[in-house]
Amino acid sequence: MKKSENLDICCEIHKETVLEIEKVFPQEQTMFCLSDFFKLFGDNTRIKILYSLLKNELCVCDIAALLKMTVSAISHQLKLLREANLVKTRREGKSIFYSLADEHVSKIIEFGMEHIFEKSEEE
Repeated sequence: MKKSENLDICCEIHKETVLEIEKVFPQEQTMFCLSDFFKLFGDNTRIKILYSLLKNELCVCDIAALLKMTVSAISHQLKLLREANLVKTRREGKSIFYSLADEHVSKIIEFGMEHIFEKSEEE
């Protein structure tokens, strides 16, 4: 590291600020859960599935056709999303329809898209 690069390093701990944050900092297990939650959003196929469910519920065949993938591959991803409570199911006869679990999931997707487009507009 060059000497000039070292100028931005903080030399003083701001104890009051650190103590304030420590008071409300989540437990380690909670942070692991949050990390695992966001890992689910790190897969392109799962993001496409969630995005496709933003406006309408779909069956696995609909999603597979939309994403041009096999039903088996989509089913595997839906299982992971279901286990994480990101999608829910509704049975109609022999068909199972998938939808987003709640408004939180749609907001996460919408905020992510908003952030990406905002970043693009700045460049």
